[in-house]
Amino acid sequence: MATHSPSLAQKSDVESNSLGNVVEIRAVAPNDDGINNHDSSPASGDAPAADSQAVSQGLRELEGKRVRWYSYLTTRDFWIVLVIGQVLALAITSTNTFSSLLVARDTSIPAFQSFFNYVLLTLIYFTYTLYQYGFRKFGGILWRDGWKYFILSFFDVEGNYFVVLAYNYTNILSAQLINFWAIVVVVILSFLLLRVRYKIFQIVGILVCVGGTGILLASDHIQGTNGGAGADALKGDLFALLGATFYGLTNTFEEWFVSKRPAYEVLAFIGFFGLFINGVQAAIFDRHSLETANFDGPVIGYIVGYTLALTLFYSIVPFILRIASAAFFNISLLTGNFWGTIIGVRVFGYKVHFLYPIAFVLIIIGQLIYFLAGSMLGDSKKPWLGEEQEAGIAGLGTAKLKAINAARRRQLAADDDGEAGDRPATQQL
Repeated sequence: MATHSPSLAQKSDVESNSLGNVVEIRAVAPNDDGINNHDSSPASGDAPAADSQAVSQGLRELEGKRVRWYSYLTTRDFWIVLVIGQVLALAITSTNTFSSLLVARDTSIPAFQSFFNYVLLTLIYFTYTLYQYGFRKFGGILWRDGWKYFILSFFDVEGNYFVVLAYNYTNILSAQLINFWAIVVVVILSFLLLRVRYKIFQIVGILVCVGGTGILLASDHIQGTNGGAGADALKGDLFALLGATFYGLTNTFEEWFVSKRPAYEVLAFIGFFGLFINGVQAAIFDRHSLETANFDGPVIGYIVGYTLALTLFYSIVPFILRIASAAFFNISLLTGNFWGTIIGVRVFGYKVHFLYPIAFVLIIIGQLIYFLAGSMLGDSKKPWLGEEQEAGIAGLGTAKLKAINAARRRQLAADDDGEAGDRPATQQL
């Protein structure tokens, strides 16, 4: 990560100002390489304390602002989160669509289907992590935290496996019900393990989103256009439920990981361990399917489309987990039911019931309600990182980086006012 070297004028200011000003100037850029990357100069021994002081000042400033119940909805962060949530919903809906298209061509390879996603994650993020860390540092992280990343990757692989397997037995809209149970798992785990305490508006927002999805699914039942009965609906629903449980576990623990570690490191280990776990699982369970599968042009195209959509999904998720939360991430995916139907109109011949737009708007309203009466930091301040986020990384989307930037802006404004006050009266005029 590049550091910002102060200019000559800034260097003179550094000599006369406190060490905290130095840290604020250097920490303005997102730091995804670690939380305390300071120079090896003698003064750098006090840098962590000055960094903590800057974060503390910034957090007090951001949380001390007088806000109205709708204040967070007026921030750039909220609209970024809202848009990214819909991009993720479209990406996951695309993977669901490609899974249904593969099943329609009698291609059932639930483990092998996700294998290339982990290959791509490894090629991109594992390679970059090695470049950033070097073999020695990477080996130390693997030795110390490898078992944690293995568990995270296992949950992720099994989530993908059982969700894709569910499409062999049930229809696309029924399988998307997994989002309901994933939300329940995330909320329970976040409350019990991560000490998250949900506000009343957040609970109401989640319920409104779930209600909107319920209207959408009710309209499917009324019309009988839920994509067909499926080969074995009960088995498919059970697989989807199991996949949703693993997804909930993955989302919660990934939020914990990316709040403490660089996003590329987390994705590197998910891809690295997922490559082996998924590969072994595919060799065991998909061997017969691979021998009998017809890998013609359309099937290969569907696998490529599935892989690209899923890799894009994985690459964006860490950001929304930092700037928002695993709970908001999952309620954002509820609109995937709506996008799935819109895509299904063109691909599977579905019809849009008049309740669909109503359901979509209701889900979006639920997401708005989720962030009512909150602070200007939204969900980016994580309770498990400490009151001053001292256990977290100052990465893109984190409350820690927002606090450092707020402290820096305040210091620069104070410096400008000081310089203006020192000028002769004629210069000020």
